[in-house]
Amino acid sequence: MSEQTQEPGGAAPRRVVVAGAGMAGVQTAAALRERGFAGEVTLIGAEPHQPYDRPPLSKAVLLGTAESSAFDVDFEELGVELRLGCEVTGLRPGDHALDTEAGPVPYDVLVIATGAEPLRLPGAEGVPGVHLLRTLDDAERLRPVLAARHDVVVVGAGWIGAEFATAAREAGCAVTVVEAEERPLAGVLPAEVAAPMTAWYAEAGVTLRTHARVARVEPGAVLLDDGTRLPAGAVVVGIGARPATAWLAGSGIALGAHGEVVADAHLATSLPDVYAVGDCASFPSARYGERLLVHHWDNALQGPRTVAANIVGGAQGREVYDPVPYFWSEQFGRFVQYAGHHADADRTVWRGGPADPAWSVCWLRGDRLAALLAVGRPRDLAQGRRLIESGVALDPERVADPARPLKSATV
Repeated sequence: MSEQTQEPGGAAPRRVVVAGAGMAGVQTAAALRERGFAGEVTLIGAEPHQPYDRPPLSKAVLLGTAESSAFDVDFEELGVELRLGCEVTGLRPGDHALDTEAGPVPYDVLVIATGAEPLRLPGAEGVPGVHLLRTLDDAERLRPVLAARHDVVVVGAGWIGAEFATAAREAGCAVTVVEAEERPLAGVLPAEVAAPMTAWYAEAGVTLRTHARVARVEPGAVLLDDGTRLPAGAVVVGIGARPATAWLAGSGIALGAHGEVVADAHLATSLPDVYAVGDCASFPSARYGERLLVHHWDNALQGPRTVAANIVGGAQGREVYDPVPYFWSEQFGRFVQYAGHHADADRTVWRGGPADPAWSVCWLRGDRLAALLAVGRPRDLAQGRRLIESGVALDPERVADPARPLKSATV
């Protein structure tokens, strides 16, 4: 399927099997049909539900304003075989077979799209009232908690923690967020950008406790390592996620430092006829000069198009995957968007400031835009994303003027 996986002139695949029925898996199946693939397509999902979108889980489904977030896809019309409630258990590349709970499934081409799984809080396994928020079932279990307006403790002040805290406050719950680091989003955004977000919690009536570690969780309470006891009708854990790839043990597939599948620029893996896409895979970015592991919705939407193009195209006209990463978060009445990758930027330019109702931060590498965070400034985000893609030079002084359209800063 790439220079490492398919011989030029090889036979066209007759059957593509997709492991994982989340956004990346569903979009892969749909993109194959859009590209004219006429062979068999089988989509295998561990959950029994119709494939669904995850972003609404943290608000609309959780608050009961939407009963379902199922994808609007007619799988029968697409000619896609769905096998739901069927967990994948292993991969035997020599036999071109995917092992599942229901038995082996042969493939000509396999696409790994099993996503990521939430990290669990050590010592909290099996304690009543402890929840994760990753699946539809998780959201359904949390809905009555919010409806009853229980005291809620959220462990982790990352994106998912902030989004859940927002929903819980809307539902009328008393919410405390416990964060081991000194500020929200530590390790994700620089201190100068993330620190002002601390005030958002208090404005929303959420108690934020930083430098706070959980010592123990027991029914009805969370005990911190400083001896503080927090009442908790429910505990929601949002401390990160890891690629769901444990089932690949023994397959010989190359995995990265975070347990993710190591894909090449075409999203092909180290195994013949196997691709990987979405949260479970990293890919090399020529744009940023490093390997990226992106756990966001847009990556699961965009990557499948490259995978489908390369499966259908064979060894000819291989497409390279090198997107500008993008994500958004709705929290505490604010719409936060991010595009790019700021790790190797050498200059930070603010457009407005955190005391303003809307502001943006631009990261420049030389005179090129590397990344942008926009709070309530969607036009900045849209223009900035295009500027990152084009790689045009910018005038930093004009970038810093929030009254100017960002696109006018080109030189």
